[in-house]
Amino acid sequence: MSSRNDIFSQIQQNISDLVANSPAADLEKNIKAFMGQTFNRMDLLTRDEFETQVALLERALARVTALEHRVQELEAKLNQTNTSES
Repeated sequence: MSSRNDIFSQIQQNISDLVANSPAADLEKNIKAFMGQTFNRMDLLTRDEFETQVALLERALARVTALEHRVQELEAKLNQTNTSES
């Protein structure tokens, strides 16, 4: 059984070596480089950059919500002060 696995491993290694030394490997490298350049020109974000921006926006939204609530409280106090003075 192990000799059978050895044969398959050797065939797999031979195929990998053949592909690595063939024009297919160069083609793959060229395609990856072309796609990388294209993506860079498109100003795409990485997943990490996107998640960082989402976190920043969530914190900003929380602060805006807290500030809106605080403004409402201050306006209510101001209205009470104006009402009691009248």
